[in-house]
Formats: sequence, C-alpha cells, structure tokens
Amino acid sequence: MPVHSIATKDITNPGDYVTRFIENIEQSHFTAAMDMVSDDCEYDNVPITKVFGKEAMIQILSDFLAAATKVEWLIHHQVSSGDMDHGVVMNERTDRFEMDDRWIELDIAGLFVVSNGKIALWRDYFDRESFTKALAAK
Repeated sequence: MPVHSIATKDITNPGDYVTRFIENIEQSHFTAAMDMVSDDCEYDNVPITKVFGKEAMIQILSDFLAAATKVEWLIHHQVSSGDMDHGVVMNERTDRFEMDDRWIELDIAGLFVVSNGKIALWRDYFDRESFTKALAAK
C-alpha cells in the first residue's frame, strides 16, 4: 500500500509543519515537501553551499535524494516558537541515507524559519569532513 503525502492545511504550529516537511522527504514525497517552502526560500547547507529560491533548492536536493534508496531523518530534539506567520524551529537530527547497500549517517543541527505559512529559510549545520569520509567509506 503506497504511503501518501500528508496534508498540511490543518497545521497551525511551525514545529509540526517542519516535522511534516521532514516526513514528506522521508516518504519520498519530494514534490509535497517542496510545496511547503516559499518560492524565494533560502537553503543554506552551511559547510557546502547556499542557494536562493525553490528551483535552486530542488536542483541541489533532487539528485542527492534520488541517489538514496531510503532516507530517515531522526529528530532527537526540536523546539519552536511563534506561529505560521513567523515561526522559528530548531532541531537536532541524525540524517540517514541508504546508498550502495549501506547507511550514511550525519549529525545535523537545523534551523527553519516559517513565514506566511511556508518555510522561508532552511539552514543545516554539520561536519563536512565526517560527511565526506562517510560517503567515501566502502
């Protein structure tokens, strides 16, 4: 039975909205996840690159996520403030990607700003060297 993307229209809390965004990515509902970001969203993958706009974000993420046979983003802690007009969400996660029959794990500190009902800023902090070594390991 296929898993369908989860609607967002009834969400009133920015923390729940970000959690739903992550669930859509994990469940391979990339289009639904991208519908949750503003057209001019800033995506800052701090040690690697920063892009502006939904289309640029799609370019960066789509190839990487397509290379993974499974994606799990485990939220360990998450706090939020504000509302759907202006909210801030911070989380501590372990992002896991199954690639080439093995799991690559990355510890993340994430920041999301929700503005006018959409994610307007997504910034992830992680150790680039650890990520590079995990990708290279066989």
